[in-house]
Amino acid sequence: MQVSSRHTAAVQFHAADRSSAWLAARFLGALSVLSVGAVHLQQYNYLYSTIPTIGTLFLLNFLGATAIGLGLLAPVERLLGRFGAPALALLALGAIGLAASAFVFLLVAEHTPLFGFMEPDYDPPAILAARVSEAVTVVSLTGYLAARFGWRKTAGSW
Repeated sequence: MQVSSRHTAAVQFHAADRSSAWLAARFLGALSVLSVGAVHLQQYNYLYSTIPTIGTLFLLNFLGATAIGLGLLAPVERLLGRFGAPALALLALGAIGLAASAFVFLLVAEHTPLFGFMEPDYDPPAILAARVSEAVTVVSLTGYLAARFGWRKTAGSW
């Protein structure tokens, strides 16, 4: 069976289109996880640095989010060769886990004490920023993982 050059060009165009979509989702996820870290650093410096356990967790969240976000922005596939794709998948999963757990911990701390601390709800803009950045991280990087690693189809299977 012969494939027309028009069909081949269409398949290549759609592959490039999908590639751009998952790359955009990856970068959006990277920026949003960096935002998660930035909110936690701001809150650590502004309010939580003196609170045992919670202050340390806020600082660790910032450090983890920064490392993961920079990893997602780096040319990991070029740097690590065949290990690049699995490394990116692990970075994306790490970002999703970090953002989802921060979202859940905030929700818990608003209704019941967490590590002996209950969120007093005195900084609503920071809480909104945290929730939005955490949700964007989870959604965009879940989309990235699905598009990049979940929908592999060969051109000949159609």
